[in-house]
Amino acid sequence: MKKVNILIIGGGSAGMAAAAAAYEQGERDILILERSDRLGGILCQCIHNGFGLHRYKEELTGPEYARRNIDVIDKDQIDYMLHTFVLDITPEKIITAVNPDEGLFHIQAKSIVLAMGCRERSRGALMIPGTRPAGVITAGSAQRYLNIEGYLPGKKVVILGSGDIGLIMARQFVMEGIEVKEVVELMPFSSGLTRNISQCLNDFNIPLSFSSTVIEIKGHSRVSSVVVAKVGPDRRPIPGTEREIECDTLLISAGLIPENELSKAAGVQLTPSTKGAVVDENLQTSVPGIFACGNVLHVHDLVDNVSAESERVGRNAAHYVAGQLNDSAFDRCIPVKEGSGVGGLVPQYVTRNHTEEPLKLMFRPRKIYRNATACVYADETCVAKKAAMVFTPGEMCEISLNHQTVEQAEIITVQMEEDTQ
Repeated sequence: MKKVNILIIGGGSAGMAAAAAAYEQGERDILILERSDRLGGILCQCIHNGFGLHRYKEELTGPEYARRNIDVIDKDQIDYMLHTFVLDITPEKIITAVNPDEGLFHIQAKSIVLAMGCRERSRGALMIPGTRPAGVITAGSAQRYLNIEGYLPGKKVVILGSGDIGLIMARQFVMEGIEVKEVVELMPFSSGLTRNISQCLNDFNIPLSFSSTVIEIKGHSRVSSVVVAKVGPDRRPIPGTEREIECDTLLISAGLIPENELSKAAGVQLTPSTKGAVVDENLQTSVPGIFACGNVLHVHDLVDNVSAESERVGRNAAHYVAGQLNDSAFDRCIPVKEGSGVGGLVPQYVTRNHTEEPLKLMFRPRKIYRNATACVYADETCVAKKAAMVFTPGEMCEISLNHQTVEQAEIITVQMEEDTQ
């Protein structure tokens, strides 16, 4: 059985950033496993710009951003295996994988970094009734067909969901000569970045309907139309509001789900709030020596933030292998709880011993807040706050605080507080 100090599952931006950071810490026994035929992950098909503004101080396309990371991996001569699919992970950190060259094989790791990314919600996950014609496709799949394979997915498109990939694809569809009939969003607000609403929809006069959803798909061999209805506060269709939109394609952009089947196999504790692993501030999971980062931990808005977070994980994995980082022990940690108006909070636990880096809490507000403040409480005492004119669920919030202000607390709570004046 092959042995390795740090094994990284996933060769996208998260996996590569973790590997490079571990290398900078002096660790040389690193192996990346990637199931695709190239490193880079989803970035390889994201040909639009807007990447790298925070990390590189310039605007890059997805492939350009990926190439910056790949160049570092090649320069440091970090080992990676392509066409390699990981089948299983045990709590003892033994992985089972398969590829065309090695066949079925096992690797024993001292530390594992989970960087598998996300998958898209499909029609099946949304349970949309109707016939089962061709022309129902997820936004990421359509992006690959258009940008890599060179196929137009349709001529008249309705988009369900206002996720960032769906918004970006709406703009590109118009540029390619495809008619985008409408973007339909279940919630009363968009799940995409504000800049994408402006640049991808408003600039191209693409209509966006909030509090609406697709209740039926029509068509035999190909989609012929969809039925859209308004929804109430309970997100159920309101009778009498139905309208039919003629189209040949329904594009689903209804959010991402962290791909955590391997995490479950390893015995990693998951949380329904993020659909990812429960972690401490070192991003170590409930299984000692297994770390999680990037979209498999929680869905990010910007790849720049994915890289920054994954660098922390790479450093911590190297520290763990070197014996400089203790096992995760959540029963001895301070729990971090979601208070009023807060969702998707990471991390869920904080160790009591001092850490070198400032303690960083990330979360999403559950609704749109105006002139509000996000507050962090150590027991009953507010130890940090962040005020803003607007908080939206589509944009991740981040609060940094001094670890010493919370290390004696029994519980840490993050909550939204509206300005009543």
